[in-house]
Amino acid sequence: MDHKNSKAPNTTVTYDKNKIETSETNIYEAITIIAKRAQQINIDLKDELIEKLEEFATYTDSLDEVFENKEQIEVSKFYEKLPKATAIAIDEWLEGKIYHRTPEEPQK
Repeated sequence: MDHKNSKAPNTTVTYDKNKIETSETNIYEAITIIAKRAQQINIDLKDELIEKLEEFATYTDSLDEVFENKEQIEVSKFYEKLPKATAIAIDEWLEGKIYHRTPEEPQK
């Protein structure tokens, strides 16, 4: 999923509890599902950022040679401006884009 084009807000938003809670899940299950999705999104974004920053990596042993790379700064700023993973996950939940299932309990 492309998280860069998310319409999630960049600032803190108060959500209606009834919108997050659905007929199949209570609020606690919904929060757990959203939290797990936010972790997945955060890992994806972190891996993508590290991959892009690796292109600019210079491996020197000297601390005297520190270079400012404008492209690297721009990439970092772009990722800083993205909505937080939690906001993206809540947005996906409200739009019904998150698939989840509850494993069946073993029969006794």
